[in-house]
Amino acid sequence: MIRSITALALAATFALPFRAAADPTLDESDFTKVQVASGALPPVSERAPAHPLFVDLEAKGRQFGVPGGTLSTLVARDRDIRMMVVYGYARLVGYNEKYELVPDILESVDNEDNKVFTLHLRPGHRWSDGAPFTSEDFRYWWEDVANNDKLSPSGAPDFLRSGDEWPTVTFPDETTVIYAWNRPNPNFLQSLAQARPPFIYRPAHYMKQFHAKYVAPEQLEAEVKDARVNSWAALHNKLDNMYNFDNPDLPTLQPWVNVSDGKKIRHEFVRNPYFHRFDSHGMQLPYIDRVEMEVVSGGLVAAKSNAGETDLQARGLDFRDIPILKKGEEGGHYHTLLWPNGTASQIAIYPNLNYSDPVWRAVLRDVNVRRALSLGIDRDTINRALYFQLGKPGAMTVLPQSPFFDVANREAWAAYDPAQANQLLDAAGLDKRDANGIRLLSDGRPMELVVETAGERQEVENALQIITDTWKDIGVKLVMRPLDRDILRNRIYAGTTMAGVWYGWDNGIPQAYTSPDYLAPRYQDFFAWPMWGQFYQTGGEVGEAPDMEPAIRLMDLSHEWEVATTDEERSKVWREMLKIHADNVFGIGILAEAPQPVVVSDRLMNVPTQATWAWDPGAHFGIQRPDEFFFKDGGGG
Repeated sequence: MIRSITALALAATFALPFRAAADPTLDESDFTKVQVASGALPPVSERAPAHPLFVDLEAKGRQFGVPGGTLSTLVARDRDIRMMVVYGYARLVGYNEKYELVPDILESVDNEDNKVFTLHLRPGHRWSDGAPFTSEDFRYWWEDVANNDKLSPSGAPDFLRSGDEWPTVTFPDETTVIYAWNRPNPNFLQSLAQARPPFIYRPAHYMKQFHAKYVAPEQLEAEVKDARVNSWAALHNKLDNMYNFDNPDLPTLQPWVNVSDGKKIRHEFVRNPYFHRFDSHGMQLPYIDRVEMEVVSGGLVAAKSNAGETDLQARGLDFRDIPILKKGEEGGHYHTLLWPNGTASQIAIYPNLNYSDPVWRAVLRDVNVRRALSLGIDRDTINRALYFQLGKPGAMTVLPQSPFFDVANREAWAAYDPAQANQLLDAAGLDKRDANGIRLLSDGRPMELVVETAGERQEVENALQIITDTWKDIGVKLVMRPLDRDILRNRIYAGTTMAGVWYGWDNGIPQAYTSPDYLAPRYQDFFAWPMWGQFYQTGGEVGEAPDMEPAIRLMDLSHEWEVATTDEERSKVWREMLKIHADNVFGIGILAEAPQPVVVSDRLMNVPTQATWAWDPGAHFGIQRPDEFFFKDGGGG
């Protein structure tokens, strides 16, 4: 059950809830004992922060682990090694398994009315290379990266802006950082807890050697030439990959450190000897010494999982893989868990209201057209054919676990009603058809709606095949175009995609403390209005200003949430924004809550049987803290 953290987040101070009654004696794993004995590492008592994070595993219903072993997992692309940052989920503040916001890397946070946030670092905390982690790392990022026009041409991240105001950031001492605004910025802490966090700090001791402010020009020029890039800024940005995790020389605070360089079939990550989390017996986490991430073709993830070649796997697996996974359990020595998906919709079609073709743009902006397209989808058939009726058919809205769930929103324009769909399309002026029964646009072109997909999920293509048949009955020809994910995104952002397919909102379980800005046209990532999102994100330098009344109202409501002072006011905003989306069908949801298969080795312990598979909030496995998982025999896959 998800509980509100509003009271916690608005308190004067919130501190660590996982502290043991008395700090235990710190202990070494066998892995680090060898390094300490050889002189490669100082003892754990010198590596740990003065105030480590002690995790009460018993309070979480978990077992104390046996350190050691190698965990094997699979990814479909080389760049997906960044999932180690997602799964590791070391954040300044992060969500626990109850979706409460708690300090993690930070020791505590003082919050004054969502206007002034004082971040308290753990004294003695160190980067993975042993260098001190201090307020200098925050100052370097704020002054020398975020506000350097060569490194950050667009300026500081948008989540730091409250209205038109940027924060005043100060650094009173080496363990204190203060972010202050004159008006509330209630989304600040939640942003720090994201699956892909905005890293507001950098390992300054490492990055300064590539910054023009700190290095002699001739020395930097040699580095630039050696790296074969065009400028010192390009070099700095190439090496400054906190999220991509592809620079093994870049120190980290995550539980595992990348020790593989370049593109490989297998990437290796080893335990961070300076990691700040410990169990309440004093054993440093993570329990597992190594993670081996193998890059395989996406179509092989299920087969390799079936063969027992992964210890923990969900990414790359779909609902359709469940039968083959269940069949391989005994021989593969694993079991398959079914976690409900936390996205607002398993499959959603997004008509692009910013499409570059003016005739099609006018068609897609007509709410009757979007409603008709939704009414022309037989969701029950899709649920039966693809999900064994385990999904929840309906429009895109929040899930029942959210206090803002309203069955009327899920049912809005979501019944299969070809007759009403035809009436709406006729009313939209699309009443003429060609010899094949396909409706004609105002310029005489047939109504061939090209729907582009990343081509990564077979279930999406199967669903679109079913929709192709039912849309034909309402005079609309669906043309499916699979693309690479990055190409799809770039085409949508450029306004050259007519409609795209993706999941629904990442966060399908919002609470009053959750910012609703992803329901407003603030980000290009919402495929229905990329140009409007670009306009907001760049302060009007790129993109287009919203020019439809419902979208403008969503912008106003998002602002109202930001200045609200009570949960009641924030909840009211949420409900109105969800109603606007339900009425306007900006994203055409198909169904939600289809189970996500999660393959777990029979030897891997502390993996919860029941959990939600969600990107934000949740970071997939991250919120379940994989650093607490362990092999019951101490060995690995």
